Amino acid sequence: MPPVFMMIKPSSGLCNMNCKYCFYADEMRNRNQASYGFMSLETLECLVRRVMDYADSQCTLAFQGGEPTLVGLDFYKKLFELEAKYNQKHLTIQHTLQTNGLGLDDEWCRFLAKHHFLVGLSVDGMKATHDAYRKDTAGGDTYFSVLSAAERLQKANVDFNVLTVVNAKTAPKIRRIYEQYRKLGFHWQQYIACLDPIGARHGQQEYSLTAQTYGQFLIDLFDLWEMDLRHGQQPFIRQFENYISILMGYPPESCEQTGICTCQNVVEADGSVYPCDFYVLDEYRIGNIQEDDLDMIARKSQKSGFVEKSLPHSKKCRECPYYFICRSGCRRHKELPGGENEFCEAYQMFFDACLPRMQAIARAMRRTPAFSNPS
Repeated sequence: MPPVFMMIKPSSGLCNMNCKYCFYADEMRNRNQASYGFMSLETLECLVRRVMDYADSQCTLAFQGGEPTLVGLDFYKKLFELEAKYNQKHLTIQHTLQTNGLGLDDEWCRFLAKHHFLVGLSVDGMKATHDAYRKDTAGGDTYFSVLSAAERLQKANVDFNVLTVVNAKTAPKIRRIYEQYRKLGFHWQQYIACLDPIGARHGQQEYSLTAQTYGQFLIDLFDLWEMDLRHGQQPFIRQFENYISILMGYPPESCEQTGICTCQNVVEADGSVYPCDFYVLDEYRIGNIQEDDLDMIARKSQKSGFVEKSLPHSKKCRECPYYFICRSGCRRHKELPGGENEFCEAYQMFFDACLPRMQAIARAMRRTPAFSNPS
């Protein structure tokens, strides 16, 4: 059995920030019940028991939001008590936490370090780009509060990466953002394309990311990354690492870069389970962890056809010379008529400019034992 992955929203969509582009806030507006409040300890116990019963080697519990720290530190202390109680198979359990950082104090950071959490910290580059869209609930700026959280994480030796949303503000400033991250010691970086609201015409929001802007962003970022790679000083950028892996003959670990959906087992605060973080909507609900064991969840997921609906790719994609590496991209980016990716032009720009260099890197890594089996 492959490792079990569960994405858990213990605070539902509750958050101490009010980001203009938040895709989860948009999802909340598009379902009958916007928020499910905080997850009860009874639901948490049921979840842990179900996972420990089902998994046979290892599992990952990934906590996201909303803002998952709002449920309180005692919730996570209880998590480890429950794991000690139910982990009779001595499974390897990995924990991750995606946070905006506003609630992280020294006690939180010591706890995260003690239990070896991998933390994702949301940062949108520099002060001007971050504070443009990432406000607190009172409308105040948050950039320096997030930097303070990063300093606490570093001081406590917590493993963390920064997650940056690529939008109308951050994309054109990537060269300055890259240098800023270098100065701050942000070696592990992840960039995700900003989503427009569900059902909205693409590109009409203040923060909207156009295909041309995204394409130039990818080119600029790759230029910077490749320059550092030549000196052995490149940051880990997930998207590029996955492309190199594909060129070396390995499967990508990012579902966006496989071109086929997977069931992420997203668990809302009330225990309801959904197949993907981008589809936590009423019509995609596949069960409830309080009523269904994971075998039943898997059967319901298969019956829903969610994964199968991601398999057909447009004729334009299949005939594209870059299809072998692009693989059509994320389903959430293909809500346009005809099923074509809204960032198709971006990827064509990027691969036109950068694919030969990526292929050269892959060839060099094949000849280097240290890089013969990338993770």
